[in-house]
Amino acid sequence: MSNESAIAVVQSKVHEYKIFAERILSYINHNPVLRDNVHSHKYRVKDLTHLDAKISRKNEELQEKGEELISSENILKKVTDISGIRILHLHQGQLEHIHRTFQEYVENGDIFLYEQPKAYTWDPEYGELFSSLGMDVRQKDSFYTSVHYVFKASENSDVTCEVQVRTLFEEVWGELDHTVNYPTETDSLAIKEQLKVFARIVGAGTRMSHSIFKLIDMEAGN
Repeated sequence: MSNESAIAVVQSKVHEYKIFAERILSYINHNPVLRDNVHSHKYRVKDLTHLDAKISRKNEELQEKGEELISSENILKKVTDISGIRILHLHQGQLEHIHRTFQEYVENGDIFLYEQPKAYTWDPEYGELFSSLGMDVRQKDSFYTSVHYVFKASENSDVTCEVQVRTLFEEVWGELDHTVNYPTETDSLAIKEQLKVFARIVGAGTRMSHSIFKLIDMEAGN
């Protein structure tokens, strides 16, 4: 099945995706709470060649499950990461500030949530933290760790932007995993196990950085 008609729908809306993503980037760059808690961020619009491959890959999975395939009629609802922003922060204590700031924008009607934020973690302690913030906590077999928001431009809009939030430590693991496992997952059991070991090392680094900044706050009397 050709993906041309579905890709054409996205292509006709690319400018809208960019306009919406720039609005979120403006929040990140100008909101004082986000400026204080965001170390850095990246932005991209999905390459249409990569989108073509993703549609084909996802449709194979959907067909096996007997579910509705991605088409020109539903692509804007089925593929929510046409535009994407990745926010990196230094330690886990900053996540709550980032989350609550985005929550305020949602509550004020400046942006809208397409779905409940998802938190991917293998660590039960951080799972409790994410759950307390109202996130849908999930675990991937790969030990992937990140918080995902999907925002939409207005209440009835299909134009979305995926915002991923993770620590700098988690970003290192994510980049390595992406190189090894995307778009085709490695068949090597040894590599999969090594990635899980590395995820635990990264988790220890995330905990250590969090602990350091907790001590800094305690010594400062905060």
